[in-house]
Amino acid sequence: MSRKLKTALARNIIKVTNENIDDEELIHALLEEEIYVNTENEALSFGDRAADFLAKFAGSWLFIISFCVFLIGWIVTNLYFLSHPFDPYPFILLNLILSCLASIQAPLIMMSQNRQEEKDRRRAESDYKVSLKTEIIIEDIHYKLDRILAQQTAILSNTENSVTEVEKEN
Repeated sequence: MSRKLKTALARNIIKVTNENIDDEELIHALLEEEIYVNTENEALSFGDRAADFLAKFAGSWLFIISFCVFLIGWIVTNLYFLSHPFDPYPFILLNLILSCLASIQAPLIMMSQNRQEEKDRRRAESDYKVSLKTEIIIEDIHYKLDRILAQQTAILSNTENSVTEVEKEN
């Protein structure tokens, strides 16, 4: 990644518009900036909590088993135990109840899924920015380390040359 692109990305992450800031100050500003967004501790409305609960409950084995027990109980009660069943064989009332349940349950589950999708999108964006920040900082560390190694090599070379000159003089 070029230094120009790295600087532009760092400015974008921390939203620095001051063009006079140098790369070192930009890296320090990037280090100080907290990028991660916690999406778990958001305040939810009553409707949001209800939709989440319904989506969680409707997708559980408890719901499936209890609903099967309810259906079997409804059918058995109307076929065998009642002399005058309130919902005779084609079970029209049961079909109406199931249709109403589905028409209410589906939008609530979709609301919960849409909110979860928005939360996942914000989390992915936050993770991307954190990864980008980390990449920029690691690249800067490598750049500084390469400069230190080059300076160290130059110092070592100068020291060896000085030692060689002193040995020749003696």
